[in-house]
Amino acid sequence: MERCDLGGRRSGSVWARRAGPAAPRGLIVNIIHSVQGYHSKTIRFLNVAFDGSGDSLLAGDRQGNIYLFDLNGNRFNLVQRTMQACTALAFNLHRKTEFLVALADYSVKCFDTETKELVSWMRGHDSSVSSISVHGSGRYAITTSTDTAQLWDLDTFQRIRKLNVHQSVGIQKVFFLPLSNTILSCFKDNSVFAWEFDTLHCKYQLPSPVEGSVLLYKVFAVTRDGRTFVAGGKSNHLHLWCLESKRLIKIIQMPEKVRAVRHLEFLPDSFDGGSNQVLGVLSQDNIMRFINIETCKLLFDIGSPEEGISTAAISPNGRYIASVMENGSLNLYSVQALTQEGNKPPPSMFKVVQDGSKSTSETNKLIMKVTPGRSEGSWKSRGSKIQTRLLKLQGNASLENKENELPGGLNKKRLRALLKGFGEYPAKYRMFVWRSLLQLPENHLAFSSLIDKGTHSAFVNIHNKYPIKSRKLLRVLQRTLSALAHWSAIFAETPYIPLLAFPFVKLFQNNPLICFEVVATVVVNFCQHWFEYFPNPPVNVLSMMESVLAHHDKELLQHLIKYNVTSQVYAWPLLETLLSEVLTREEWLKVFDNIFSNHPSYFLMIVVAYIICSRAPLLQCNQAADFEYFFHHRNNLEITAVIKEAYRLMEATPLDIHPQRMLEDFIPLTKGQYPIFNKYPKFIVDYQAQERERIRQDEMEYLKERQLAHESEAKAEEQKAEDEAWYQKQKLLREAEEQRRKMLLEEEEKLAEQRQRLAAIKRDLKVKELQLLDASRRRFLNYQQDQLQMELKHLDDEIARKASMREQETAAAVQDVEIRRMELESQRQLFEQVTEGNVAKAEQKRIDTDWRLQVLQRLRRDDQDREKCYEELVKLLHDNRVREAELLKAMKETEEKKWEDIIQKEAQLEEEQKAAAAADEHRKQFLDDKINDALELSEKLEREDGYFERPCDLKARRTERGVEVQQVLRSGNICLNDLSAFVQSPHLSLDRRRELARQERELMAEVRRLRQRLISQAKSRHPPAHFPATTWTP
Repeated sequence: MERCDLGGRRSGSVWARRAGPAAPRGLIVNIIHSVQGYHSKTIRFLNVAFDGSGDSLLAGDRQGNIYLFDLNGNRFNLVQRTMQACTALAFNLHRKTEFLVALADYSVKCFDTETKELVSWMRGHDSSVSSISVHGSGRYAITTSTDTAQLWDLDTFQRIRKLNVHQSVGIQKVFFLPLSNTILSCFKDNSVFAWEFDTLHCKYQLPSPVEGSVLLYKVFAVTRDGRTFVAGGKSNHLHLWCLESKRLIKIIQMPEKVRAVRHLEFLPDSFDGGSNQVLGVLSQDNIMRFINIETCKLLFDIGSPEEGISTAAISPNGRYIASVMENGSLNLYSVQALTQEGNKPPPSMFKVVQDGSKSTSETNKLIMKVTPGRSEGSWKSRGSKIQTRLLKLQGNASLENKENELPGGLNKKRLRALLKGFGEYPAKYRMFVWRSLLQLPENHLAFSSLIDKGTHSAFVNIHNKYPIKSRKLLRVLQRTLSALAHWSAIFAETPYIPLLAFPFVKLFQNNPLICFEVVATVVVNFCQHWFEYFPNPPVNVLSMMESVLAHHDKELLQHLIKYNVTSQVYAWPLLETLLSEVLTREEWLKVFDNIFSNHPSYFLMIVVAYIICSRAPLLQCNQAADFEYFFHHRNNLEITAVIKEAYRLMEATPLDIHPQRMLEDFIPLTKGQYPIFNKYPKFIVDYQAQERERIRQDEMEYLKERQLAHESEAKAEEQKAEDEAWYQKQKLLREAEEQRRKMLLEEEEKLAEQRQRLAAIKRDLKVKELQLLDASRRRFLNYQQDQLQMELKHLDDEIARKASMREQETAAAVQDVEIRRMELESQRQLFEQVTEGNVAKAEQKRIDTDWRLQVLQRLRRDDQDREKCYEELVKLLHDNRVREAELLKAMKETEEKKWEDIIQKEAQLEEEQKAAAAADEHRKQFLDDKINDALELSEKLEREDGYFERPCDLKARRTERGVEVQQVLRSGNICLNDLSAFVQSPHLSLDRRRELARQERELMAEVRRLRQRLISQAKSRHPPAHFPATTWTP
């Protein structure tokens, strides 16, 4: 057998040479994890899980080390150290390098095997997670504990739903059905529900089993196609359900050795289409049996009572079986090798023919017994038949052989010969040999009934008297002692029963049933007559041992008597502790190998032999304390010599004093129910029980009274403390109130000061604001005054320029008139020369003089009119200023009045313009009349004097002048000087006249624009609501 010790390595090879198909029992390799140091030990593996391909395996141990085994590459790697024991593993996620591990702190973590990093940490359980089920897609997982099941999304690692149940019901397991979107939940009340994965609505519930076949479901398995469901529990029956028809189709009865089923798992086959036919059943005897559920034939098994299996996992490809053994190691089996061994011809076997009584009940129709047959062909064939041969018992078997035959195929005579030759049994097979020698019945139901009664009142506080460091060991000791006390009342009153049972509890702590039955067998057979003088030590037994000692070593006995050392000092401490105080573990095991292999009297002989072999140091002792110390501590004795001395005493002791004469032969415990044990003074035990109960009741009453007194005292103290606290609180409140009042007064004073400072600041700000407003108002008034002065200056400059232009034009007009006069003078002279008439000259002179007078008068009137116009213009400007001041003042008072004044002023302006236009019309008419008169006079003179121009020429000239006058009049502003110039200077250019008229129009238009701009600026800069009270001066 190949063995691999991981030790302290992080990686390495799994096996040096892989076992072939002919490997014994199909075992490929045995993997252990040992730690070397001051105390070498082996770290136990707890869980295993295969990946989806079945070629890689994860294994977690008690210290939280997670190892990855590559079965194809023959490598192992330490992928994670969680520092906590793992309770469940899952390695079939959709990301192939990730796996889930449930830890002892109730959390579930996801790690990556390549990066060895933590991917996610999922919390939510309040108890240990017992199983992890992964959906076929690998994207969802269900974690199950005793009180809840939780559905997780493995992409986001968020919890989707949570299944809560009542605490009295409890959850056994929740898992996904293969090849479907169905979740199956199994509860402790035997109810099984199927849920739709998408909606989580209940699809169906399996009905209750038929009457007579009810068992408490503990473990479950489903075929790869999700059609067949198998359940088992504390029975040798298995229930097969068809999930399509929702009915129980078969009940499989396992062999009688199977009392309870601990694990179920189907063995996959590549050619069965998912409807697996081979089921692995792990029972309470730590053996995993593989049966065909169709033929109910036992195909093969793995494990043994000596090398029991704790749990197992089967690869999805059906090639490997990984099992965690009871000793903490990990075994890897080859299914091919196991099936080849299973296909060998079966050995000879013995079967008992039973009466085939017919039963018409439905339960009997469903029940099929598993027979230990093997198939001739392949065990995977469904129609294979099992051929067996019946061997008859030899009729001449001797009675001695019957007595020496032990369960498990062992022979007591051969075992004694082996023990005589080697001095002890092999450590590997010692427990199996002991179980065979003691013929333990393994009454699971009877033991369960004792355990179900709970912890006995006598051992509730055992941890106070025996402070054992290991909690598990203390718990097993408490359960074993409670079961003994429930079996017989004497054990609840016996003070030394924990000392007697402790060695076996420590030895069989992983199997409470075996531990209890070993202790019970020892008490019934090797402690005979111990309880007859209860509560005193067994005087009869001690007297037998003293007789034997007196016969074989009288000197030593006399020495013990000399110093008042009785058998209760030198024999009883060894008996009540079963020599565990004076022997080491190996010595004790070797001694009990011989005790269990001989008559019960050998136990007494071994004690006497121990005393005789210790005679040298005992003869040196002369004080009672030294003797007591000697028999309560380990001594330097050769245990082999003690064993040989015990055998010599067994043979050399006379029959009349031999303990074998008074002790009965070995009688094993009965099967089914344990025997009645009443070999003790019942009245004393009952009296002690009654006294203990009375004392307990008195103690309870005393405790109640003391509790009431304590509660009353505590309430009084609490009330006193509350009163003191209340007074103190009131005092503190008053002090706090006074302090708050002082603080409030200080705050009010500070607030008043702040208000005063704030009022002063507001006053300063108001004064500054008024100063700024006054400064801005003054600055604005100065700016307006400067603007008005600049505008007046511009107007004065414009008036001066217009006056200079008018003077220039007047001078030009005078020159033109002078030229015209000269022309007329020349014409007059010429006329005088032509006409040579004085009358004509005088008349002409009179006409010229009248004309000149008229022109001068007209010019004077024009100058007066122009001066009047200028005066009116200045007056209008002054009025405009006054009106603008009034307008601004009106704007301050009311907006509406302002606009009314503006409209009224505009109406007055329009009337003035109309009046000016009417005056212009009047002047135009007057000028036309004068021109017509002049033309008529010229025509008259022409008629009188032919030298003058022809009337048609004068008429044409008159027409031109009329057009010019009309063009000038259309401008709306007529200057008399200009008109006189037109009359006096007919040769003045039309462009010059137009330029003069245009300049006069521009001047008037600029005056109007200036007035409008002043009004608009006043509106924009000084709104009525905020305009300061000001007074405008002309």
